[in-house]
Formats: sequence, structure tokens, C-alpha cells
Amino acid sequence: MTAELRLSRSELWQPNRNKNKLVENTVKAITAAFAFVSVIATFGIVLTLIVETIHFFGVVSPLRFISETRWTPLFSSAQFGIIVLISATLRTAGIAILVALPLGLLSAICLSEYAGVRVRKILKPLLEILAGIPTVVFGYFALTLVTPQLLQPLIPGLSGLNALSAGLVLGLAIMPLVTSLSEDAIYAVPRSLRDGAYALGATKRETIIAVVLPAALSGIVSSLILAVSRAIGETMIVTLAAGQTPNLGIDPTVAVLTMTAYIVQIFKGDAPAGSIAYLSAYAVGMTLFVMTLLLNIFSFWFVRRFREKYE
Repeated sequence: MTAELRLSRSELWQPNRNKNKLVENTVKAITAAFAFVSVIATFGIVLTLIVETIHFFGVVSPLRFISETRWTPLFSSAQFGIIVLISATLRTAGIAILVALPLGLLSAICLSEYAGVRVRKILKPLLEILAGIPTVVFGYFALTLVTPQLLQPLIPGLSGLNALSAGLVLGLAIMPLVTSLSEDAIYAVPRSLRDGAYALGATKRETIIAVVLPAALSGIVSSLILAVSRAIGETMIVTLAAGQTPNLGIDPTVAVLTMTAYIVQIFKGDAPAGSIAYLSAYAVGMTLFVMTLLLNIFSFWFVRRFREKYE
């Protein structure tokens, strides 16, 4: 009996972990496999862009690609001025940021600092629903309501397809991203900083402006940069609402052709596979990839440089 009792006690204090280790190793292998697949997919996409872009620049010189001021790859006298597409993309993205930044940041401040628990439980899901609306719906919303019903009565002669309408609706589409990430950054600011400001006699408004927002600055800027990347890479809204006319300039009331809209135009069948116009879509995609990559690198640098650490 004594030996059996000792055996049962040893099993109690040193249980068999072989099955747990097997499960843990299996989970690690599955997660590693999914991570490996995502890395391989990203590598394949980038490699495809690089190879096809090299083929494109074998026919069109990079100097023409940068310096020309017209974009007519489907014409007999083709010109490949990427600046036309970049200006249109920045035009719509700039309007979108002008809409999303104040609305998103003020919404984040309201949710984090002013809204009660009940109000927050209502507003937060509503914003998440807005983020889940398909972008094609936003595009038709801009095309059928915003332009004819709201903008054209205010701006006589406004084109039915224009950068202004696309930018405004795009701003509404990316606003939940700014709100959610900014609200997380503001909410993460320690309560002790707010209490210290109140103890010095600061009002709630002064505390938010002078203490909370500077402390959450890295997170807010990171959300803004992610929103810019999202706006630059948006496809359906600008394809439906901004048009497909390559116009160089800053006028938001005319139809424009953004980088993503051009890629859609080419791969819908407007150019035969293997042609120079077809390869130009890969060069445009590579340019778009480089732009978003630089934005993300700047975001990582800014967060590391200005992140506030609290203990």
C-alpha cells in the first residue's frame, strides 16, 4: 500500500505532459505553416511585379515613365507619364484624408473621453458596421447620390464622374480605420496622466489637447498613415465615381484616372495580354507598391521614434 501511495503521489505532482506537448507542437506547426504561406504569397506577388516591370522598362525607358505628362498607353502614339495617375491618386486620397482625419479623430476622442459606457456600446458597433460595407456600395453611393443630389446643385457644371465625390465617399470609408486605431491609442494613455493634469487645475478639454493627444501621438499618426495607404490602394470607389479620364492637375471637379482604376481598366480586357499597355499595368502596380511600402516604413520609424512608454 505504501508503494502504491507513493506512485500515486508521484503521478499527481509529475503528470504526463506528452499529450499536451503533442498538441502544442501541432498548433505551432499549423501556425508556422500559415505564416509561411503568407510570406510565400507576398514574395510571389512582388516577384511577379518585378519581372513584368522589368519587361515593361525594356521597351519604355524609366525617364519617359517619370518625365512625360500624358498617359495614353492605348493610343497609337502611346505616352506613359505616370505622374498623371499619381496626381489623380493623391487628389482623391488627399480629399479622403481631409474628411477622415477630423471625423475619425473627433469620433475617437468622443468614444474614449466623453461617451458613457452605454453610448460607447452603441457607437462602436455602428462604426464597425460602416467599416464592413463593401466598397462597391460606397462607389454606387457616390455615383448615384453624392454627385447628382449633393454636389451638382452646389457646383454648377460639375462632371458626373469627378475626384471630389470619390474623395468624399472614400473618406467616409476609411474613417472607421482612423477612429478605431486612434481610439485604441488614446484609451491606452495611463489614467495617472489625466489625474495629474486635473490636479494641476486643467479642464477636461485642456487635458485632452495638452496631455492625452501628445501622449497618443504615435498611435494617431500610425492610424493616419494606414488610412492613407488604404485610400491610395482603394479600387472600386474611384473606379465607379472618379472616372477613367487621365487628367493632370489639381482640379477635383473633373474626372480622373487613378492608378488602381487604370489597373482595373487594363485587366478587364482593354489591352491584349503581353502588349506594352498590358505590361504598363504591372509598372503602375509596382509604383503603387513602392508608395505604400515607403508609407509603412515611415510609419514604423515614426512609431519607434515617438512612442511613449509608461510603466
